[in-house]
Amino acid sequence: MKKVKVRNLIMGDGSVSVQSMTNIPVKDVAATLSQINAIKDAGCDVVRIAVPDMQSVAAFAEVRKFVDMPLVADIHFDYRLAIGAIDSGADKIRINPGNVAERHLDEVIAAARANGVAVRIGVNGGSLNKDVYAELCAKADDGKLGDVCLDRTFSAAQTVRTLALAESLARYVRYFESRNFCDLVLSVKSSNVREMIAANRLVAKLGYPLHLGVTEAGPVRQGIVKNSVGIGTLLLDGIGDTIRVSLTAGPVEEVLAAKDLLVSLGLRRGVNFVSCPKCGRCSVDLEGVANRVHEMVANLDCPIKVAVMGCEVNGPGECADADIGMAGGNGRFAFFKHGKIYRYVEADNAVDEFYKELQQIVAENR
Repeated sequence: MKKVKVRNLIMGDGSVSVQSMTNIPVKDVAATLSQINAIKDAGCDVVRIAVPDMQSVAAFAEVRKFVDMPLVADIHFDYRLAIGAIDSGADKIRINPGNVAERHLDEVIAAARANGVAVRIGVNGGSLNKDVYAELCAKADDGKLGDVCLDRTFSAAQTVRTLALAESLARYVRYFESRNFCDLVLSVKSSNVREMIAANRLVAKLGYPLHLGVTEAGPVRQGIVKNSVGIGTLLLDGIGDTIRVSLTAGPVEEVLAAKDLLVSLGLRRGVNFVSCPKCGRCSVDLEGVANRVHEMVANLDCPIKVAVMGCEVNGPGECADADIGMAGGNGRFAFFKHGKIYRYVEADNAVDEFYKELQQIVAENR
């Protein structure tokens, strides 16, 4: 795996970083800085900023003066914006090489090399290499694709499209390699989860760090599900170095969802919080208590398991591996550690008392 330095991060070293993107014009420097601070506080590692014109390049330079974390300039079509962003302090630029003439692409490569800036080259369903797509369509029509099975549910058109995504990116990689530039991060995206998974499995063979995400995933509920399936499947296969959970929502929502995903897979430190579904045996406000405790632990950088259960009879046993937990019943909560009950607290005071106990556990596991 090629390792690529992006400011203070090394992509390809086995860790997985979280990315998001500002959603306000960078020309509003003060608002952009405020949003970056909020994203960083939420746990973001890398921030991408759209740079659509030369005024935005100047604004990007101003933002750079006040931000220490890695900044990525998002460029479309105009190579001069890419060079301007590099000169303005971008740590990485994101471009689609298919939208830039070769002679201008060489200028971008030269600027990136001279400044030690990485390049993310991306392809999605709307930016396929036309020649690649036409070649694959012709092979499919002639029955010359061979016995290709990327996904048992794929139609012939989906197979061609997925192969075209991967091969488009592979050709761009070969072009950069022919110019002896290999500080690349690759991205191949689709709004179709299965196509995104299949395309990334192909692209992973190129040996460069991968940026994972399901593009155009939709609003929060739908978007988190799509990204969790797509990104999570690949991460479990050991594929992926940096992720963005793209949502039709604010960037803080994206970061929190990405962090939860990584924690759930054991790829980032954090609290493993569990709570049971409520059933007819439950006699306490399980939902309210679970939400309050979850808010307490959601952003803690501590590798412990915390449980909130609705049944005193089964709760401690079902969560015997929890470092600390509480289980309700008959107007009170039983506090337990590793399956053993050690204290009972009335329901009205349970959350406040649990918080005190939790602080001690966190201090012991820092």
